[in-house]
Amino acid sequence: ACVCAKNKRVSNCRVVDGVCWCDAVGSGVSVNCNTLTSKCLLMKAEVLGSKSGRREKPKDAFEDTDGLYDPECENTGVFKAKQCNGSTCWCVNTAGVRRTDKHDADLKCNQLVRTMWIIIEMKHAERNAPLNTESLKKFFKDTITSRYMLDGRYISNVLYEKPYITIDLKQNSSDKSSGDVDIADVAYYLEKDMKGDSIFHNNRLNVSIDNEMVHFEKTVVYYVDEIAPEFTMKSLTPGLVAVIVVVVVAIVAAIVVLV
Repeated sequence: ACVCAKNKRVSNCRVVDGVCWCDAVGSGVSVNCNTLTSKCLLMKAEVLGSKSGRREKPKDAFEDTDGLYDPECENTGVFKAKQCNGSTCWCVNTAGVRRTDKHDADLKCNQLVRTMWIIIEMKHAERNAPLNTESLKKFFKDTITSRYMLDGRYISNVLYEKPYITIDLKQNSSDKSSGDVDIADVAYYLEKDMKGDSIFHNNRLNVSIDNEMVHFEKTVVYYVDEIAPEFTMKSLTPGLVAVIVVVVVAIVAAIVVLV
């Protein structure tokens, strides 16, 4: 047996050729514990956990009902383009985020549209002095490349405008090679870390910049797809390239331990 360091929602762990493999809870799909588990399999495991009441929920967390659902995943772990809840169906992007209105079961989703750009906007708690911009950029770039294993070339920007920190992850279809982790999976792991509900096994994220703990008030995640979404809402700005789906996350007051 072995411990799956990068995913705590697994069972039946075993070592194969020196690598820890486990079965994802809810789907039974085998996952390689040396890398991130796909968002689809993680959501499936989480829904199962919340149904049985075992999952510890962060206090005061805002639950976006559209955000967490019981997804249909391919055997590779990616989302199926069409997702349904009973007789209601919709199409999703590679991040599993809805990109059409909800329809009946006859809906056709011809392809899984790629989310090529994810914007993660975090707001830190009130403080007198701004954080050091260079230290902050270094912390997030190092964390994303080491903790979430994303090739640094996909981090297109880390911007700090007190109190907002904005991280741009860009990875279009032609960029991504087979061994690369997907930006949607990285964003999900980061979102969970910021909520204080880490997917990692006993390894919470501690945001410490210049030896000072930084606390966060909220995180918003925007998803931009390669093909514009198909909502009928008239409120979408004309010429806006893609949907901006916002997942607002209430942050647990103390995010502690290990960088």
